[in-house]
Amino acid sequence: MNILYLLIPIAIILAGLAICGFFWSVNSGQYDDLESPAHSILYDDDEHLIPDDAKPGKTSDKK
Repeated sequence: MNILYLLIPIAIILAGLAICGFFWSVNSGQYDDLESPAHSILYDDDEHLIPDDAKPGKTSDKK
């Protein structure tokens, strides 16, 4: 029973730290833009690796 006198204040302190951390992350803008990181994987940033004749919109006039 004596251990409860130690564990209850520790649990309250940890819960308070978690709440403070959550409010700090909200105030610092961590949750402002949830869509862009998920869509950024779809953007092509490796166009320099694609050969010129394989790029869309390029017509090859080899006859």
